[in-house]
Amino acid sequence: MRMQKIIKASIDLKQLILKDLSLQQQLEEAISLCVICLKNDGKVLFCGNGGSAADAQHLAAELSGRYYYDRPPLYAEALHVNTSYLTAVANDYDFETVYSRMVEAAGRKGDILIGLSTSGNSANVVKAIEKANEIGMKTIAFTGETGGKMRELVHVLLNVPSTDTPRIQEGHILLGHILCQLIEEQLFPKS
Repeated sequence: MRMQKIIKASIDLKQLILKDLSLQQQLEEAISLCVICLKNDGKVLFCGNGGSAADAQHLAAELSGRYYYDRPPLYAEALHVNTSYLTAVANDYDFETVYSRMVEAAGRKGDILIGLSTSGNSANVVKAIEKANEIGMKTIAFTGETGGKMRELVHVLLNVPSTDTPRIQEGHILLGHILCQLIEEQLFPKS
């Protein structure tokens, strides 16, 4: 019975996402920004913590590898994958700086930064978004219902209509998979 309640909660959230036309419009905008960036030889950078870091790495791999079919790779990277860098900067500066410093090094005007945070308040992701905006990058946030601090900072807010962390993360991966699939289809249409 408990297992069925959890599954139902996941299904209910997906039904909310299905009915949320505003969220779908925001996702279309995120896809459009990414397509423009990648067509112009830009890159898509991702960041998050914990499960959101895992999702960031997963989505970057879908773009840089392949999603549904063979096609040229796209420049997408999760900013936490260099553990020597991450631990050095966290030790020598602080953990809040780990992503903003890498955005400063790797980000260029016109690139995309996608920050994932179920609360929308992760300090290191917020600082990365602020740095990306300063550089002239386009910023996208995957958050929970409120959007947290990221709500006012990003160009596109993808706020999953939930306050339950595991359900939000399930929503993020659904939206992220849609993002990857439609980017692939638009950049490399099958004849």
